[in-house]
Amino acid sequence: MFENLQDRLGSILNGLTGRGSLSEADVSVALREVRRALLEADVALDVVRSFTDRVREKAVGAEILKSIKPGQMVVKIVHDELIEMLGGEGVGIDLHAPAPVVVMMVGLQGSGKTTTTAKIANRLSTREKKKVLMASLDTRRPAAQEQLRQLGAQASIDTLPVIAGQSPTDIAARAVQAARLGGHDVVILDTAGRTHIDEPLMVEMADIKRKSNPHEILLVADSLTGQDAVNLARNFDERVGITGLVLTRMDGDGRGGAALSMRAVTGKPIKLIGVGEKMSELEEFHPRRIADRILGMGDIVSLVERAAENIDAEKAAAMAAKMAKGKFDLDDLADQLRQMQKMGGMGGIMGMMPGMAGMKDKMAAAGLDDKLFGRQIAIIQSMTKAERANPDLLKHSRKKRIAAGSGTDAAAINKLLKMHRQMADMMKMMGGKGKGGLMKQMMGGLAGKMGLGGLGAMGGGMPDLSNIDPRQLEALQKQAEAAGLGKPGGGMPGLGGLPGGLPGLGGAKLPGLGGGFPGLPGLPRKK
Repeated sequence: MFENLQDRLGSILNGLTGRGSLSEADVSVALREVRRALLEADVALDVVRSFTDRVREKAVGAEILKSIKPGQMVVKIVHDELIEMLGGEGVGIDLHAPAPVVVMMVGLQGSGKTTTTAKIANRLSTREKKKVLMASLDTRRPAAQEQLRQLGAQASIDTLPVIAGQSPTDIAARAVQAARLGGHDVVILDTAGRTHIDEPLMVEMADIKRKSNPHEILLVADSLTGQDAVNLARNFDERVGITGLVLTRMDGDGRGGAALSMRAVTGKPIKLIGVGEKMSELEEFHPRRIADRILGMGDIVSLVERAAENIDAEKAAAMAAKMAKGKFDLDDLADQLRQMQKMGGMGGIMGMMPGMAGMKDKMAAAGLDDKLFGRQIAIIQSMTKAERANPDLLKHSRKKRIAAGSGTDAAAINKLLKMHRQMADMMKMMGGKGKGGLMKQMMGGLAGKMGLGGLGAMGGGMPDLSNIDPRQLEALQKQAEAAGLGKPGGGMPGLGGLPGGLPGLGGAKLPGLGGGFPGLPGLPRKK
């Protein structure tokens, strides 16, 4: 969502960091461009004005103009003010109240209230081990109550049985009573929406609030609606009194202005963001991490959290043991490709790695997208078990059969096999003798920089990321920043002395990998 803004601000601030000294005129020109970039991203005018005024006030002081690296100081000021505009510290759903805690979901029709209700219930159930009851109060939209029931069945979460003819206020009272009798910790009320704000809607919301006495009232807003979402939040807050915001479709290609404006205009914290259609694709809103992403500094803490959710610890341990012996077959390659897809594909991972956001454009230009991974997996799945374990068996007739089965051609199969050979060679190097192998050295160096000692023990399996405490993650972020990971262009340090960061990513090239990504097909070789 923030890609255009990230590109604009990145080029403006890079122009400042490249200079040895700055004058007030330089800062003014840069801030004029920042103002234009924020307005084009659909950020509210008064928010932009106050943001640039605060930055200018701090950036034209004598301390900045006389500092050793004035450009970097300006970047830091912009970063800090961006965090402040987004809300400072992240705020989660408040469950500190007598059970059952009532959470009321409000918003317009089509903003994703029902799906978000199920996502929040799933999150509270799986992460915080809460017993949750969901109740649909939408008696107007056809099949709204049935939709919530089906979502509850999918996620194994209780839903309130439907009684025909009941009013929304009666359903709310019955839901609270049922939650109390059923020993539920949380009850989530999914209220009805309209295509626009009207008086009957607001009266109904007020009645439900009076009847159920909710501890949290969350406004669900579609982040693609732009500035109208800010007006919507104002209206709901004035009439019902909201405690927080949930922004949906943050994975879309909107400009992101609503997300940047809402906290500043309403004063209400953005608590959660929807980043996809799946039940698990709901994230807490962390202003610092979002600011890091916008300024191209990466988001290593979210990357670790995403890895903890998606990586199978047993598979990772088995893979690490095979890598320690230098073994890597086509089944292993398919597993690696699937893990990357689960974590958001190459683009998603690169966007979170410090200093790597710019690689996404190069990948797209080279034709390396996530569809390519799907084709590679299809080719591997079209092979027999013996062929996957021993690719040397693949002669012309077998390749012809695999090409027909996967809907590809012999050239695509040859590229895949070449990629596998290169990666297998790299695994042998990584699992080789002497100082525990290259992989152990690389991971050990990275672990030392980031304070994750367990990563050094690659030979004994991957660390269990799911057990990392949130406070450790925040400490990891600070250590990463101190090590240079959180700075624009900081790269990934500690990789066994490989200049330029990860092998093959524009820095040092391991033998047989050519340029570009290690062994990944679809990237043309340099002439």
